[in-house]
Amino acid sequence: MKLFQKLIAAPAIISLASGLAVNAAEINSTDLSDYSNSNNLVSLGDFKSDTLFPGDWAYDSLKDLTNSPKFNGNSVTRLEAAAELSNLIAGGEGLMNGAAIGRLSDELGSELAIMKGRVDGLEARVNGLEAGSFSETTTMSGEVGFLLGATDSATKANDVVQFEYALGIDLDTSFTGEDNLNIGIVTGNGLTNVGADKTGLDWGESESDALVVNDLNYTFPVGAWKVAVGDSMDASKTWPNACSMNNMVDNLGDCGAANSVDLSGNVSLSAATGFGDGWELGLGISGIAGKTDTNSTGLFTKEGTDLFGLALGYEADTFGFTVAYSDKDTANYYGLVAYYSPEELPTTFSGGVEVGNPDSGEDTTQWAFGISTDVGEGTLSANIGTNGPIKDNAEEIYAYDLSYEYPLNDSMSITPFVYISETTGTNVDTTGAGAFVSFSF
Repeated sequence: MKLFQKLIAAPAIISLASGLAVNAAEINSTDLSDYSNSNNLVSLGDFKSDTLFPGDWAYDSLKDLTNSPKFNGNSVTRLEAAAELSNLIAGGEGLMNGAAIGRLSDELGSELAIMKGRVDGLEARVNGLEAGSFSETTTMSGEVGFLLGATDSATKANDVVQFEYALGIDLDTSFTGEDNLNIGIVTGNGLTNVGADKTGLDWGESESDALVVNDLNYTFPVGAWKVAVGDSMDASKTWPNACSMNNMVDNLGDCGAANSVDLSGNVSLSAATGFGDGWELGLGISGIAGKTDTNSTGLFTKEGTDLFGLALGYEADTFGFTVAYSDKDTANYYGLVAYYSPEELPTTFSGGVEVGNPDSGEDTTQWAFGISTDVGEGTLSANIGTNGPIKDNAEEIYAYDLSYEYPLNDSMSITPFVYISETTGTNVDTTGAGAFVSFSF
């Protein structure tokens, strides 16, 4: 009924009810009955209060039927009463009081409809969010780092004070509970990495601010083997690697045995299996498709670069080691890395050595050694090693670094560092210093 009609009808009803406006004998009862049953008459229900008070039949009925503390002598809104009635119906307690429940449902029908509409709308929103989100088996982890550092280069060509950032994101999804699909995405602006080539830091991404998928692989079980296949994936992905050095200089990475225990690669297959008592075996193969002026050289061809390798590792409570072999087309490498963490000290010793046999030229040797120990709430690390592979009978040059990783909280840390990288044929070394902050999420 329109508001104007209600305003006209209301005084008439009041007058009829009071008997002051007309004489009852003058009223045509049939006409009045027809009028009262028409849609033009305002209902007393149109004047319902939004609040129920003690003494109202609906209030007292709900108080008798429920144990809700809402009916403690204070008034309640009709929506609050409808919520209690909805709980009563959903719980089945009202089945023994069908008549009362039916009458209450009629009385609070509008409020029950409003509540249902709100719940349906909320469910629709939740379903929409779930439809646009990751699956339940998908997880995302990432790390962001900011670096402020400076170098004094031996050649002066790379003397820089530089601010760099790096971002890495990993998406992991399981389809069977025993497998894993991994997508790695990185970006960064580390064009010089506060040092030239591998004589600089083992930090950052040189992607010129572009997001790049740097790894895409799938890991799954085959009997007792864990197998991984993928693009831009290291062929040593599943291998054991007992190196525990926390190095800063890139050439000290993987305890100086990066060509053997870390096979690298492009389109790769990697597999590993354990056979009890701490022993593990890893195998890997990778094809790196290069390009000529006219077409791709393809995988596992004469023109392309192919990598093969294997690693054998052992790990006990306080120590572990890995021996590895790799064939990288133009050279073969043999490596050994190990760590030792004595129970009586909060310290880890780690190191390695690698011998290279190139198809042409002289054999090479590379080694590294490091110590990491708890100091206060952080970890102090000191490392030394050859600054890259050293040819037989050539001048040995070394790299040194010192860093202190301090946790700001569970997901943040700051690491100040210094390093020195010696160069061949000069008494001037490349030195660097700085600090980086890492955020894990």
